[in-house]
Amino acid sequence: MSPPAWILEIFAAIMILVAEVSAGQLVVARAWTRRSRTNADIAVSHLLMGIAMAGILVPGLSALPNAAWEIVFAVIASWFIWCLWRESRGRGAATVARGDYAPHLVHSAAVLYMFAALAGPSAAGSGMSMSGMGGMPGMAGGASGGMPALALIFALLLVAFTVHDLDRRAGMDGYFHVVGRPFLPARSALAAAAAGPASGAGPVVTVAPRTAERLLLSPALVKGCQVAMGVTMAFTLITMI
Repeated sequence: MSPPAWILEIFAAIMILVAEVSAGQLVVARAWTRRSRTNADIAVSHLLMGIAMAGILVPGLSALPNAAWEIVFAVIASWFIWCLWRESRGRGAATVARGDYAPHLVHSAAVLYMFAALAGPSAAGSGMSMSGMGGMPGMAGGASGGMPALALIFALLLVAFTVHDLDRRAGMDGYFHVVGRPFLPARSALAAAAAGPASGAGPVVTVAPRTAERLLLSPALVKGCQVAMGVTMAFTLITMI
């Protein structure tokens, strides 16, 4: 199944947007979130997945060789496996499956599968380019690395997690927890310094994040990025079957 190039370009643009949003989240999260309540690893995975998926969909956007991406996503998948194991201690498997890390493990494993399939012996034997979907017209059978059933399983899992994400309230799946940033006003700081340590630190004012920062760290945007990632990956896998 070979979709039109313009459809691939639209999905690639969405993935680039997800990567840019994730990069922005990582930049502002340190100032406006509680360190203990921020899963920066998820944002990093979204950043890398967005870049990688854009390169799969449009070969001209490829940032790394396929083999390098395989290593990257093998590491990411291993990290999320460890996170799931850590979460599972003292909790049931069903609870862990409904947690934050299960969908991200499926996402990273699906991308790892895609790169392995693009570099698989069937794709090489068919004489097709292995740089991405755009350079592989007629991916059916060949680009799935001889395991179309696995591609279908991943696609179904991604659809299931995407439906689950859509069904959840936005506040439940946001992994950034925005807080105000306290600071000491300049005049209070100078007065406190002049009066000496006995006078105390003066009043502390809490600064609210600006609108753009609140938008970047909002649970609704986190949810939108995750849904966009799941839909794009499922679409890509279906075209590989």
